[in-house]
Amino acid sequence: MTGPDNQLPAGGILGLLDLVEEKLLCLMLTAMIVLACLQIFLRYVYSGGLLWIDPLLRYLVLWCGLVGALSATSQGKHIALDLTAGRLPPAIEPWLTLLIHLFSMLASAGLTWAGGLFLRGEIEAGGAGPLALPLWFWNGIFPLVFGLMTIKYLLLFSMQARKLLAGNNHTNCRAS
Repeated sequence: MTGPDNQLPAGGILGLLDLVEEKLLCLMLTAMIVLACLQIFLRYVYSGGLLWIDPLLRYLVLWCGLVGALSATSQGKHIALDLTAGRLPPAIEPWLTLLIHLFSMLASAGLTWAGGLFLRGEIEAGGAGPLALPLWFWNGIFPLVFGLMTIKYLLLFSMQARKLLAGNNHTNCRAS
């Protein structure tokens, strides 16, 4: 069910968003490697390290995972459990794909809402995270990524629905 047919078009705003995601992932991964190597070097040579590196690395791992999941959504390479592979008639598969996009969109919207509630709690509680930035900044990735994921699944759903409706109209025109 996932594959080239389920990809979002590469142009426009979504293409720009994919490019930003890719560059952000590369930047975060590079920063993680450099900081981890620096921390190892400081611990080995000076028997200590910088206190802010470990918490920052934890947040960078979280951010990389979430941005990577967002990127995988538009490429049709997100985690999928395909229990129906080869078992359903080909005519039903596009409808099942539509249903999966709808479910994924609703799940992402729910996670966006939950992320917003979590973020509001972080803002109310206060506290500082790595680099003296507030914790809400570091946890703001949750509603942001899930909101963007909801939009991408909405687009996938609408593209699949248009494809199905165009196919049905075309079939109906032939029958007449």
